[in-house]
Amino acid sequence: MIPQQLRPKDKKNHVKDCTDNTCPNCGHQELSTLYEVKNVPVHSCLMLPTQQEALDFPCGDIMLGFCHHCGFITNTAYDPKVAAYAPNYEDQQSFSPTFNQFALNLAHRLIEKYDLHDKDIVEIGCSKGDFLLLLCELGHNRGVGIDPSVVTGRVLSEANDRVRFIQEYYSEHHTEYVGDFICCRHTLEHIHPTAEFVSTVRRSIGSRTNTAIFFEIPCTSRILTDLAFEDIYYEHCSYFTPGSLAHLFRSCGFEVTDLYRAYGEQYLLIEARPVATPSTQIHPLEESIAQMEEDINHFVTHINGKLEQWRHHLYHTQQQGKRVVIWGSGSKCVAFLTTLNIPDSIQYIVDINPYRHGKFIPGLGKEIMSPEFLKEYQPDQVIVMNPIYGQEIKEMLDQMGVNPEIIPLG
Repeated sequence: MIPQQLRPKDKKNHVKDCTDNTCPNCGHQELSTLYEVKNVPVHSCLMLPTQQEALDFPCGDIMLGFCHHCGFITNTAYDPKVAAYAPNYEDQQSFSPTFNQFALNLAHRLIEKYDLHDKDIVEIGCSKGDFLLLLCELGHNRGVGIDPSVVTGRVLSEANDRVRFIQEYYSEHHTEYVGDFICCRHTLEHIHPTAEFVSTVRRSIGSRTNTAIFFEIPCTSRILTDLAFEDIYYEHCSYFTPGSLAHLFRSCGFEVTDLYRAYGEQYLLIEARPVATPSTQIHPLEESIAQMEEDINHFVTHINGKLEQWRHHLYHTQQQGKRVVIWGSGSKCVAFLTTLNIPDSIQYIVDINPYRHGKFIPGLGKEIMSPEFLKEYQPDQVIVMNPIYGQEIKEMLDQMGVNPEIIPLG
């Protein structure tokens, strides 16, 4: 049992529960609830300037509902009115050499596969513009990036004068921007009306069936099988597996041309093309509803055991007086600490993104420190929020003369 004094106080400004039992992916009713987390920050990556603002940040509930018709999982308690993506939404990952190499390889592959040279590219949900600028640099393309959190000029590139950024949410208003290639990375999971969103993209294309589509999102299959509770958080209101993602695109007027996983199986990627008549082609990666139900049963059966293991680990390290820090201050960190409900067992959180340093994490009030801080602090343990960065982090710690026990989350 974790002592009560280690648990956080009740959060203020709780967002109203907007429970809806309709699947936004296919319209069917009666979703089955499989997982609940109460009182979590409604945003994980908004950078707050003071600890009090972070502690007072609005919270809501997660109630994951499963659709037995299409396999989609959604937060039925999600309230879209609390979405607040703005320039202080800090999700840029391009400070990591590991992530940059992945993005570079992906960009080269897409450029070669779709002959993206001197073409027009649209990116929906472009964040700070890193990937769109990379595509335009490597293929000498032109681009339009649409995202409410974009900061024009933040990323320096020789392609800056060929890319236009629009600081808005994507909507019907932007359907005039099509081009030869449409990409959308790590945005669809933030969209609640998924079918409406993808249908808007399809309407924007119209009869121009040569336009290629590429989407990248987290893979929920891994979350279920690996019990990755740290990848379940409020702003991710939509959770896709290969089957539910392919089903969505087919139902919205696309043919799935490729479907695959990447980045340590964490990401699910789909490539598609618009068609005039509905496609019925099933991709080999798609799982059946029966398989999906097996994965959900595995998650439901074992998730509490994994949560208790982490609670006991953090409690006992605190009792032993060990200095424990988390590396990675993004959504995984927020979900990890709020789900376990013992944030005071972690003293500090570090991140390589300089735009996060000195800011405070929503709901937790933890200040984000630079890795350089660890030279003086000399932690006993570093919990790495994403194991794919393990080697990169170890090399940085070695260079700083810091030799803690490194514990990858997983």
